Amino acid sequence: MKYYSTNKKAPLASLKRAVIKGLAGDKGLYMPENIDLMKDFVIGEMKNMTFQEISCVIARALFGDDVDGDTLDRIVKDTISFDAPIVHLHDNIYCLELFHGPTMAFKDVGARFMARLLAYFIDKEGVKDVNVLVATSGDTGSAVANGFLGMEGINVYVLYPKGKVSAIQECQFATLGRNITTLEIDGTFDDCQAIVKAAFMDEEMNEHSKLTSANSINVARFLPQSFYYFYAYAQLDKIGKADNLVISVPSGNFGNLAAGLFAHWMGLPVKRFIAANNRNDVFLDYLRTGRYKSRPSVSTLANAMDVGDPSNFARITDLFSIYPNPYAAILKRISGYSYTDEVIAATMRQVYRRYGYVLDPHGACGYEALSEERQAYELAKIETGLFLETAHPAKFKASVDTILGVNLDVPDKLRSFMEGEKQSISLSRDFEGFKRYFLSR
Repeated sequence: MKYYSTNKKAPLASLKRAVIKGLAGDKGLYMPENIDLMKDFVIGEMKNMTFQEISCVIARALFGDDVDGDTLDRIVKDTISFDAPIVHLHDNIYCLELFHGPTMAFKDVGARFMARLLAYFIDKEGVKDVNVLVATSGDTGSAVANGFLGMEGINVYVLYPKGKVSAIQECQFATLGRNITTLEIDGTFDDCQAIVKAAFMDEEMNEHSKLTSANSINVARFLPQSFYYFYAYAQLDKIGKADNLVISVPSGNFGNLAAGLFAHWMGLPVKRFIAANNRNDVFLDYLRTGRYKSRPSVSTLANAMDVGDPSNFARITDLFSIYPNPYAAILKRISGYSYTDEVIAATMRQVYRRYGYVLDPHGACGYEALSEERQAYELAKIETGLFLETAHPAKFKASVDTILGVNLDVPDKLRSFMEGEKQSISLSRDFEGFKRYFLSR
């Protein structure tokens, strides 16, 4: 399989090059040249398979041209040692809980898969001292840092916005040490992401070190997230609820939604996707106007979605470029909603009081978007609605406790991160300051 750039100005790349480089030379994102369509009977059989088994099937379909099957199976089994249960909330609304991995966020699968695939490639090539750069608005940093922790020959630099991640999120990556360096940037997530992208384009830095990214700009980070969608469909199929499936995705950098669309392109029968935003709603503006315009991000309760210039927008528009009118095709397949902190909090209270279920702020956006669309189009009886709960609510304990008036228990695997000492280095938001620091290492 070859990978092309969304900007169409870089040469085709192998999977190995796409994973190791992260970003194409023309600043575009890598995309697989072909998307294999899964047979209907294969998807139908998935209801009898485990999450791990389904993921092995999809991994072979995505990466089997470049990595032998046994190796892929081993990577998947090392990546997925947990379940992602579906919870029936009420009526035809279901929740897919994606927070049962090591850092209790959906990004654990993509981060762990990428770490193991990258390790496979650099070991095969005898490459040493690869530097992984990752910008985070909260959950990406913890998933990547823990996914790569202790890996020989790989150094990870996590850039995160000062004061804009939750205390537990910060503890999950800023206390680890070893091969994990955390840089507290005096700016927003968009500033952190801009620094990472600038680093890949900087000649001096690339001559100094081998650089790659573990953000969802890397194909090995975002594509494995398609595993979730096949597994969710299989669980609903098992109970006869997979027809007319609508999936609501809390969206920030749009890697998760892009992965869902890839699953659909591979044959997964999803009727429609919903992009659920907080106040950072540049994608919703695009849906309304047909024009994309980035803008500075604003801080919200759903901080992992505080992104004003989502990288994976380029992948989404590229997927639909085969249509004569790509914008019309996107409108047919994706709808969008955005919510203020006040609405997010009200949704969390309502769901807790009515159904006894604790939503995190991101899942609350997903639930509210699904509910609003079903009410607007009176589709509750004929469609199955699924929203993604992307992180454990205890990762946002201070906000959740205040909003719900509870004292939420912190799971042991989160509590253990809180015992470490913060080791972050403070930097300004300008690229040159980061470059000087990095080259001095």
